[in-house]
Amino acid sequence: MQFRQQALSKLQSPEELDLPVRLARPQGVLALAVTVVVMAAACVWAVTGSVSSTLKASGILTYGQGSYVLQTPVTGQVTGLYVKEGQRVDADAPLLKVRTEQGNRVVRAIDAGRVTALVARIGSVVTTGADVATLEKTASAHDPLLAMLYVPATGAANVPAGASVDLTVPAAQSYGVLRGKVKAVGRGAQTRRQITDFLGDGELAAQFTKGGTRVPVLVQLTKDTATKSGYAWSTADGPPYPLPSMTLASGAVHLAEQRPIDWLLP
Repeated sequence: MQFRQQALSKLQSPEELDLPVRLARPQGVLALAVTVVVMAAACVWAVTGSVSSTLKASGILTYGQGSYVLQTPVTGQVTGLYVKEGQRVDADAPLLKVRTEQGNRVVRAIDAGRVTALVARIGSVVTTGADVATLEKTASAHDPLLAMLYVPATGAANVPAGASVDLTVPAAQSYGVLRGKVKAVGRGAQTRRQITDFLGDGELAAQFTKGGTRVPVLVQLTKDTATKSGYAWSTADGPPYPLPSMTLASGAVHLAEQRPIDWLLP
């Protein structure tokens, strides 16, 4: 009977119209307002803001003309060396003397360049076609240094000419990063063999192509006559010495900025 009486009372007064209606608690209103503000700010940022990204790759400082491996055209014993590693020579300059059965023969440079590796030693026996030296080709002693980066083939298409590049040189890392800009992007991916032919060093080629083929990206270093190296650094002075070619480096290429809304558009 008690429950029946309560039900009848509820039917007689179905709505409490004299009581105020509470739509939401103050905490809920505050949370909703914050959500709306954040969403509005995100929409504005997606349309007017921009996001920059970088592409990292390994590379080397070079003169950009490649290297070549010099092979001896004769068989015999090395009896004289005319050059040292790091020395620059002209085309047709004598590099070493080999004593053969027909007499002494001189092995000469094919193109002008800098001797980066000298395999032959006095007293060693060489056979026809054996590697005796590696030379990095240069037109003159005043050629500017460049950086050659080997970018993964999947990301090379996003690298625009003129993009800023920050180069980290392990040998001078304490002096900041070296500044540069993308001068050219290779037309296609290069194999380990192609990179070996350019650098004259199979071990470096293996290091750069680890994980797949790479696209060469040529970086022009920003010049600064106020520094000892002759190039611009993130610090005021940079290292107190010039940088040699064939120095390993890693680069961070700054890609074009994009609006976040572009990621959602087809």
